[in-house]
Amino acid sequence: MNNSVEVKKLSFNYGKVEILKNLDLEIKDGEFMVLLGPSGCGKTTLLNCIAGLFDLNEGQIWIENDNVTWKEPKDRHIGMVFQSYALYPSMSVEKNLSFGLRMTNTPKNLIKDKIKKASELLKIEDLLHRRPSQLSGGQRQRVAIGRALVRDAKVFLFDEPLSNLDAKLRAELRYEIKKLHRDLGSTMIYVTHDQIEAMTLADRIAVMKDGVIQQLDNPKSIYNKPNNFFVAGFVGSPGMNFFEGKIDVKNNVFVFGNTTIGLDTYDFKSKPEDNLRVVFGIRPEDIALNSNSSKAIQAKVELIEPMGSDTLIWASIEKTPISIRIEGSANFELEDEIEMNINISRASIFDKMSEERI
Repeated sequence: MNNSVEVKKLSFNYGKVEILKNLDLEIKDGEFMVLLGPSGCGKTTLLNCIAGLFDLNEGQIWIENDNVTWKEPKDRHIGMVFQSYALYPSMSVEKNLSFGLRMTNTPKNLIKDKIKKASELLKIEDLLHRRPSQLSGGQRQRVAIGRALVRDAKVFLFDEPLSNLDAKLRAELRYEIKKLHRDLGSTMIYVTHDQIEAMTLADRIAVMKDGVIQQLDNPKSIYNKPNNFFVAGFVGSPGMNFFEGKIDVKNNVFVFGNTTIGLDTYDFKSKPEDNLRVVFGIRPEDIALNSNSSKAIQAKVELIEPMGSDTLIWASIEKTPISIRIEGSANFELEDEIEMNINISRASIFDKMSEERI
């Protein structure tokens, strides 16, 4: 498969502050790529560099085998959807959609066809004569997406387009954007700090921190086998449980305080040193309760958080809090004694010093 977008050795500075650091990224033709990370990690800066809104300090950007590094945004064949809808308040929806086409002297019959196709795809045919002030947040964002669609772009760029919407609308528009990608088959690059958006939308996710891509993989691999401690802690809600301790190589166990956890089914990337200081991570859903196993860990229920279909139970091991996700119908009370069994094959272990997975 051909690459639709290639970012080669890209560096970008704000004054003396280095935002992106020698970054490489290849995005396949027709791929839905999500740039995920906390505020300030460089994801929106990277998107703006691809769009041509910022000049690079070093590196190149290629779109469909064309070096666009120094081309103007209008010559890059991109469509961009911003967090703020950026609609013209005095224009109708129809005129907002057609504005870019009218500026390039596109024939009127072609403009009409493009608007008809985009408005049907986004279900905004009945809104064409309204102004932005007469639309809901979700409708405005659909119009903003439509304005990008009518351009016949090679690549669509989304900069946190759903962050101004309420939870229900976000869920609806996630579905619409995913369906749109399926119907168009276009390359899409999507910036978000919301891991739910990333996990549900992406073909691949680039998890970023401090201007560096920490892991680039499909959502399942990033969730189940995070490359490092940062990715493990950032992806997942509720977050992964972490315990600091050491590896006893002779007995093949993880030791923290007076507790030991056998590692027979853990898939080590390489053989660890004896007494290596590590961080042991396990997700809340990978802990079973009251399994009557001889290896079970005893604890007391300290907090219960009902979440509808799930319930989150909090306890502690060696004074370290641990969350356990169970079925919503399960019946536990505060101070109940529980036995927990950890699914070691689903655990993640990180070197305490390098923070890399071992």
